[in-house]
Amino acid sequence: MDRTYRRTYRRLHGGEGLVFFTVRERESDLSIGANRQLAQQALGVLRAGRRDIEDEIARCPSFLTALAPLPHTAGCAPVVDAMYRASAACGVGPMAAVAGALASHVGRALTAYSPDVVVENGGDVYILSRIPRSVAIVAGDSPLSQRVALRVPPGEWGVCTSAGRVGPSLSLGCAHAAVILSRDAALSDAAATALGNRIRAQKDLERSVAWAIQLPGVTGAVAILGDRLAAAGKIELEPVLTQKE
Repeated sequence: MDRTYRRTYRRLHGGEGLVFFTVRERESDLSIGANRQLAQQALGVLRAGRRDIEDEIARCPSFLTALAPLPHTAGCAPVVDAMYRASAACGVGPMAAVAGALASHVGRALTAYSPDVVVENGGDVYILSRIPRSVAIVAGDSPLSQRVALRVPPGEWGVCTSAGRVGPSLSLGCAHAAVILSRDAALSDAAATALGNRIRAQKDLERSVAWAIQLPGVTGAVAILGDRLAAAGKIELEPVLTQKE
C-alpha cells in the first residue's frame, strides 16, 4: 500500500492513555499505541515473527501463494500456527491472515509492558484495552470512508479490513471495505478476505455479511460498496465526526 495514503488515514490515530509510534521492517509497517513508547521492543518481536513466516515459506513455498487452506504443519511457530488456523476456518490461503497475525503477535508481546495495546498493520488492527475503543472504517473513495467507526468493547479484539479497491492485498471482490470483528486478529484478517471475495455488487452486501457471521469465532461483519453499507452480528457502529461537526 502507498505509504502516503497510509499516513493520511493514520492521522485519525489516537486514544485515551495511548502513545502512538511507528515500527517498520521491510514490507511490514505498524502503527502502535501503548501506554508508553515501546518501539524497540516491538521491532524485535516483529522481526522474529517475520523470520518465522519466512522460514515456513522456505519449507513450504505454497504457503506464500495458496488461495485455499493447506495441511497444518505440526509444531510450527505461534504466528504461523495462527495463520494456518485462520486459513482453515475461512477457506482462504494462509497469507490472507498475515497482517492480522503479525499485529496480534506484536501486540500480545507488548502486553508484558503495557496493559493497553493497539497495533494497526495496513488496516488490520489488534486491540487489547481496558476501555472501549473506536476504529474508523477506511473505504477508499466511498462517501462512507472514515465516516463510520466500530465501537469495540474492552478486552482483546481483532478488527480487520479487506478491500478490492485499496491496497496491495489480493481480493477477488470489489468491496470498498469488508470488515470483521472477532477475538482473534488472524481470524478477522482471513475472514475479512473471505467476506470481500464474495462481494461483486451492492446486492451482495447483506447476504455476504450474513454469511460471514456464521464463521466460527466471528462476532460481527460490515461491508461497504459505494454509498451502501450492510452490517450483521454483535456490532456497534458510530459516526466519525470531523472538526467542523
